Amino acid sequence: MPEVEIEIGGRSFSVACQEGEEPYLRAAANLLDTEAAVILGQIGRMPSDRMLLMAGLMLADKTAALEDELKETQAKVAAQEKALRSAEERLADRARRIAELQEAGPRTELPDQVTDGLAELAARAEALADEMAKKPE
Repeated sequence: MPEVEIEIGGRSFSVACQEGEEPYLRAAANLLDTEAAVILGQIGRMPSDRMLLMAGLMLADKTAALEDELKETQAKVAAQEKALRSAEERLADRARRIAELQEAGPRTELPDQVTDGLAELAARAEALADEMAKKPE
C-alpha cells in the first residue's frame, strides 16, 4: 500500500492509500490545503487538528451548496424533459393527423351551409334574370 506525502496548511502528513489512488488523494489534499490557507490567512497559526477540522467543515459547506445546486439543476432538467416529451407527443399526433388527411385525399363535398348558401344565391340570380327579362328595353 503506497504512502503519499501531502502538505496541508504548511504541515506535512504521510497518508496511505490504495494502489492507483495517489492522484485522487493529492487532489483532495490540494482542496483541503486551499481551505486551510484561507483559515490560516484569517486566523493565523493554530493546532493542526483544529485547522483540519475547520478546513473540512468549509469543504463540507461548499459540497452541501453544490449538492443543493445539483438538485435544482436536476429538477429543471426533469421539467424540461417532461415538456420535451409533451411537445414530441403533440408533434406525433399532428403528424398522424396530417398523414390521415393526406390518405383521405382532397375533400370534394361542401358543408351544408355552403351548399345552402349557394342554392339561395342561384335562386336570387334566376329571379333577377327573370325580372330583367320581363322589363322592356
